[in-house]
Amino acid sequence: MPQLGETVAEGVVTRWYKKVGDAVKADETLFDVETDKVSTEIPAPASGVIAEILVQEGVTAKVGSRLAVIRESADAASAAAPVIAQSAVAAAPQAAASRAQRFAPSAAGERLSPVVRRLIAEHQLNPADISGSGRDGRITREDVLGFVAQRGAQQQGELRTQTRVPYTVGTQTRKPLNKIRKRTGEHMLRSWTTAPHVMQAVEADFMKVEQARQAAGAAWKTREGFALTYLPFIVHAVAAALAKFPLLNASLDGDDLVLHPRINIGIAVDLDFEGLVVPVVKDVPAKSLPRLAREINELAQRARSNRLKPDEMTEGTYTISNNGAFGTLITAPIINQPQVAILSSDGVRKKPVVIEGPHGDSVAIRPVGVLAQSFDHRAVDGAYAAAFLRELKTLIESRDWVQALQG
Repeated sequence: MPQLGETVAEGVVTRWYKKVGDAVKADETLFDVETDKVSTEIPAPASGVIAEILVQEGVTAKVGSRLAVIRESADAASAAAPVIAQSAVAAAPQAAASRAQRFAPSAAGERLSPVVRRLIAEHQLNPADISGSGRDGRITREDVLGFVAQRGAQQQGELRTQTRVPYTVGTQTRKPLNKIRKRTGEHMLRSWTTAPHVMQAVEADFMKVEQARQAAGAAWKTREGFALTYLPFIVHAVAAALAKFPLLNASLDGDDLVLHPRINIGIAVDLDFEGLVVPVVKDVPAKSLPRLAREINELAQRARSNRLKPDEMTEGTYTISNNGAFGTLITAPIINQPQVAILSSDGVRKKPVVIEGPHGDSVAIRPVGVLAQSFDHRAVDGAYAAAFLRELKTLIESRDWVQALQG
């Protein structure tokens, strides 16, 4: 079971694409796994033949657990045969015993009428599970039909819970939380109650960023197939600022602040309002602005189609929540534990700005956006976090972004 995120301890095997005895090639999709953060396809680590499947579909396994065996030798298929045979031999008596126990005659069963016997057999019921309303507790036809109806309602409720389909209770419409939203909420609750959150914000003038987008945006979209948004510029600037303020590119481990040598930035991606995942762009300072834009777009597309690779969810050191596409003014994000800070990039909109010049002040219309950071007060104080935001603002406002797009 691969590691699918820093805080993920287990996953559910939801589908095997191969069975015992099948050949498989390295990097061919082998199985699907679902965690509280993502559902993704896992490729085979090597070529060979599936000799054993140790964890079946629907079973939860801890990270690092052995799920299957791939034999690379030519006699792998013959090695797999005894596994199947032994499993079948072991399972057959247990299944037979289970069926015998389930449908064995009981004292009540001996008094069942032919109609009741037929209904019980049709629905594969155990008479001991049914409460009889007849004389001396005898099971009637109505008892069986009522039990079947009740069981059907329970199964429908379980189905609703699994598929998260809205349902009606009286005049209320209810929509069960899906697994991603439920687990995300649990993770955020732990973070909120663990870390003393402090939120600070600055306004940044995105004029130079907008000039680069205007100059290259049309050609970029024609060539790349997607729009050049503000996000890659922000990610690029955040990485540069973190290099100067390493205490925010860190995680808490007990009483230790662990400073990370790499700057790996997680980008929160919305899954069509059904939850979010946080794929990670790794080693950001080593990547050019165009490469960052391509990688961020690719990760977002794969996240929304459940095609993220396991290592694309790990090793994050800082997170950005990008709400700007929805025009938000300011957002106080919750820290992605065990990291110590998270930034929200909110909507960029035109507004009047006072420009200080050598001949006095003037007013200009500029694209302005709020950058809001929540930080863990155990890791740093407000002055350090504020200095980071000042550096980030300066980079956004002063960098030659037209030149950066040529890199």
